[in-house]
Amino acid sequence: MSNREQRHQRRTVMVTGAVGGIGQGIVARYLHEGARVALVDLDPVRGEQVVEQLRAQGHSALFVQADVSDFHACARACETIQAEWGFIDTLVNNAGISPKHDGKPAGIHTMEPEEWQRVVGVNMNSVFNLVRLLSPGMIEHKFGRIVSMSSVAGKAWLDIVGVHYSTTKAALIGMTRHLAGELGPHGITVNALAPGRIDTPLLKTVSSQANDLVIAQTPLRRLGTPDEVADACAFLTSDEARFITGQVIDVAGGWLMT
Repeated sequence: MSNREQRHQRRTVMVTGAVGGIGQGIVARYLHEGARVALVDLDPVRGEQVVEQLRAQGHSALFVQADVSDFHACARACETIQAEWGFIDTLVNNAGISPKHDGKPAGIHTMEPEEWQRVVGVNMNSVFNLVRLLSPGMIEHKFGRIVSMSSVAGKAWLDIVGVHYSTTKAALIGMTRHLAGELGPHGITVNALAPGRIDTPLLKTVSSQANDLVIAQTPLRRLGTPDEVADACAFLTSDEARFITGQVIDVAGGWLMT
């Protein structure tokens, strides 16, 4: 077994938005590196199916259903995981949504307030909820690793997402930097990733022409993969990145170079 395959042994990782797309790639990476992983997602059917498959492969995995926009639901999820495994040392805030209507985002002049609130709740409030709940334990143990999923859309204008998405992803950058400063003295690192176009089911909500245009504008001339985002995430929570905090790392193949 290589050092890389051992670098998250004895670690307990919580991943939100865990059962599809980027989340599933992140879960697989941590399990491959020896961690036990709690998958938090809104979809209980898919979640239980995924965990059953992972356990059959010999991995230590647990599924907890929760709406991460709801503080009390997050509290119950944390309590369930801690009752099973104890201290959660690594948090990956991956849950996120980007609603489309006939393949396009709503403009500010037509966006329903309920849609705005839902995106803010899932993409941004969820990070507050879980950091609020888990940081006391990290402070007590003088160790913690937090990674949140921002986006290049949080740093540049993109007409393929709505204002709610870009606003929440920009907010996560500010939150990451503040939390890095606040929690750093307690041995906790806080970083973010800013993926570009990643080949996930979410891309099916936009036209193939939109994806082709992004590929043409990306120096590496292709879409990214969930595994490539997972690689960056696992690095940021490993001991190799123990002196890296408050950073936002693009995983975008050079697209926009934000």
